Amino acid sequence: MRRALLAITGLAASTTALVVLKGTPGTSQAAQDRPVAEAPAVPGGSAAPESTPGGVTPSARPGATVKPSVRAGASRTPGARTSSATTRATTAAPRTTTSAPKVTTRTVTGPVVTYKYGSLQVRITLSGSRIVDATGLGMPLDGQSGLRSDDVQARYSGSSGEVVAKQSANLSAVSGATYTSTAYKQSLQAAIDKA
Repeated sequence: MRRALLAITGLAASTTALVVLKGTPGTSQAAQDRPVAEAPAVPGGSAAPESTPGGVTPSARPGATVKPSVRAGASRTPGARTSSATTRATTAAPRTTTSAPKVTTRTVTGPVVTYKYGSLQVRITLSGSRIVDATGLGMPLDGQSGLRSDDVQARYSGSSGEVVAKQSANLSAVSGATYTSTAYKQSLQAAIDKA
């Protein structure tokens, strides 16, 4: 990133220096060295501009510019040389766009935790460093243990569960499912630590 910025800055500086050193468009060495008698014609008028003290016309001085006066209906004499206001073309440095880093979604699974009614493990899905989903795996399905597992899953798991809301394993215990809640939080904390 720093190299790109330095390259762009160098390019802009060198382009600006080139435009400045090249000089004014329409002013060449031949025009600067031209005697007063050969001063460029002024459009719309037949006489050369008046001389300044020292006998030098403004258009004969190096780097001097004369704005032409254009009258309605006046025509230019073919081949007549006129100088105009200085116009400098500058090139804009290319814009560097820094897009936001792409957020990666990844899944981390905690260890299997064995408790009084069975075993379970928790899998979390992260978007960047934020937990966006959590679910309990291998939880008991039958009988009283299955009902406790369902209560814990309903409260903790999913994209709108307590794990996503709190972004930590500091969860309140589910009433009547203390062992299952404790096992869930242990596996969850290990998964967060891995992430």
